[in-house]
Amino acid sequence: MLIGLSIAVGAIAWSVNMITLPVAMFFPLLWAKSPSRVVAAAVSAGYFLAASLGLPQGVGNFYAADLWPGILLWAMASVGFTLVHAILWTRQPGRVRAARYIVAMMLMALPPFGITGWAHPLTAAGILFPGWGRFGLGATAILLVIISGRRWQIAVAVLLGLYAWSATDRTQPKVPDSWKGVDLEIGQNLGRDGSLSYHRDLIAAVRAKAGDARFVVLPESALGFWTPTVARLWQDGLRGTRVTVIAGAAVIDDTGYDNVMVAISAAKALVLYRERMPVPVSMWQPWRAWMGQGGGARAHFFANPVVEVAGIKIAPLICYEQLILWPILQSMLHDTDIIVASGNGWWTSGTSIIAIQRASAGAWSRLFGVPIVTAFNQNPKE
Repeated sequence: MLIGLSIAVGAIAWSVNMITLPVAMFFPLLWAKSPSRVVAAAVSAGYFLAASLGLPQGVGNFYAADLWPGILLWAMASVGFTLVHAILWTRQPGRVRAARYIVAMMLMALPPFGITGWAHPLTAAGILFPGWGRFGLGATAILLVIISGRRWQIAVAVLLGLYAWSATDRTQPKVPDSWKGVDLEIGQNLGRDGSLSYHRDLIAAVRAKAGDARFVVLPESALGFWTPTVARLWQDGLRGTRVTVIAGAAVIDDTGYDNVMVAISAAKALVLYRERMPVPVSMWQPWRAWMGQGGGARAHFFANPVVEVAGIKIAPLICYEQLILWPILQSMLHDTDIIVASGNGWWTSGTSIIAIQRASAGAWSRLFGVPIVTAFNQNPKE
């Protein structure tokens, strides 16, 4: 029954709606109630696998292959989460078990385990305590610890009360009129076409959709390879406007590449942000460097948590960074004016991955009271 409930909790909490995120907070209760370490491991695996159910199909889409590579990656990704919770499980109730859950919660929030720390229950803080910032994060952590201890009934009652109260208010912090995110439906061709016509068409689309906005955000990888030629082409295309475009690109050298956000206006063009955590395996491949091989995206882990454009402090999140904890929490240690979240999700067709990314990033926006601008690329609608 516990294993079945953990699967249901993972599937419901991490579906397509931000308002269901607090359901994830029942996971530590199921973990704590496990009668043995084996059951605790199964409960942890069931929760994680259900929460990341779209991964196998997404990986299959990415590699244009069958589901088996995705299923293998899905299972491998769950190992860290399962091991941490299985090893830290204990028969001793009360403070000992609560202390161990604190350790598990922290391990899954930070590298190295936090690299695959998806579906973290702390993400529910934005739904339960909108606008509370660090205090809301702390309050959610306390609730999670209590729910794993002897007085779990009290925590459940408080959780249900907070959920009923917060469910009546689904408003997000208002995005300034000077900012606009532009979603695209170019599919896997986004950024892979380096022709002049591709860039000119994209520039024309930006100018047409910008309206009164001063800052326009485009999805991850929108500009393809970042070169001086591309920079000059976009600067020329933006002449006569006050628009600054923030878009995804790739900076390549002999040892690999950086997945970046660039900022372009008629006056200048520069690399604004280098991704802290690219997607493991498909992008970030550290074993290649260990074997003396080049290639793969670099992870800049704790670098550039906040970047600045025209005096505005931005918390940048590219794709995978929206699913894990430490990038956004690190950014929010600073006085941030806006969150900019972009992604290239053509490979997620038929899954709920983009919806989960939006829900997760939106929850952090609510928690800290910071507006969020998003821009995603998907496959064209049929």
